[in-house]
Amino acid sequence: MKVDTTNWEILKCLQQNARLSNAEIGRKVGLSSPAVAERIKKMEDYGILNGYVAKVSYTKTGYQLKAMITLRAFMGRLKPFLVKVSDFDEVMNCYRITGNENIIMEVILRDQIHLQEFIDRLITYGEVKTHIILSNLIESSPITNKALRRVEI
Repeated sequence: MKVDTTNWEILKCLQQNARLSNAEIGRKVGLSSPAVAERIKKMEDYGILNGYVAKVSYTKTGYQLKAMITLRAFMGRLKPFLVKVSDFDEVMNCYRITGNENIIMEVILRDQIHLQEFIDRLITYGEVKTHIILSNLIESSPITNKALRRVEI
């Protein structure tokens, strides 16, 4: 499927507000509501659109800290960690990466004591480095076609 300029505009609208109606999107991109619905359905079928989520404020729900934590797994401890990481409620995102560390996680925590307890659970798997996030400079930046001339799937 070719992601044309109109599809990119629809994607932009949905990334800014996934609750927009097809009619509202249609007004912004110059299509009828049924045409927007058809394009969205095709992008869902091709896996371009993978889902819709609500953004929740971690601070307003009782969490005071957000951190990026890297893990350099001990010999033989990476696979057990990969199995266990999905059980950690603190982990919002987790990536397996290249370089000196094996894992980088975005986590939310109640306070410094919670951070300490979480690190104590992680150190059985490897060496941990913590970076407390002070502020977000860019959050959930939309994917655009600015860097691409054409995408074909």
